[in-house]
Amino acid sequence: SLNCVEWSLLPPATEEMVAQAEQLKGRFQGDPSFEYEYTEINAEDAERLFEDGKEPMIKEESRLVATIEQIDRAVGIIPRGAFLKTPLGSVRENRNFEGLSLTEAKKLSSYFHFTEPVNLKNKTLLEKADLDPSTDFLDSLEHDIPQGSWTVQLEKGGTVVVLRSLLWLGLTFYHVPMTKQYGYVYFGTGEKNLDLPFML
Repeated sequence: SLNCVEWSLLPPATEEMVAQAEQLKGRFQGDPSFEYEYTEINAEDAERLFEDGKEPMIKEESRLVATIEQIDRAVGIIPRGAFLKTPLGSVRENRNFEGLSLTEAKKLSSYFHFTEPVNLKNKTLLEKADLDPSTDFLDSLEHDIPQGSWTVQLEKGGTVVVLRSLLWLGLTFYHVPMTKQYGYVYFGTGEKNLDLPFML
């Protein structure tokens, strides 16, 4: 929105937009038509991005779309059991999900990335033997790299579990144990915390 009255949907993100946005550093300008220039870029990335001979320009609107996509991929999470995988392979919301117990809610292993699994495919058969294929079909947060990129806290006298990402500062996930209430919100600058491995 340019006037906070009329709103329109952002276009879907493409892999090219995400690749271009990853090369940009610094904060957003607040103007969707602002065009970024590539200043600090290595030779390999330059060759890939400038294939057609002319320097590509990326508008802030495209950078915003790509950043939202990056955040959703990296830190969009759900509690274990909130979604089920059917024997036919489709994924749907679990209508019987009544929330995690307080003990389970305090463990990182009880939360999954809500994206296509990557680490799950690399597990051995012995590791997969303990998993339930209907609920454990996504990547768990406990194996995120770098280790320690999530904080788990109890709020409101232990009635709400809050997870915060240290990789994307400003991402907060909440879950009220023993209820269906959970969700996440991002209030940040749109910049990934690349210094995190040195801070841990």
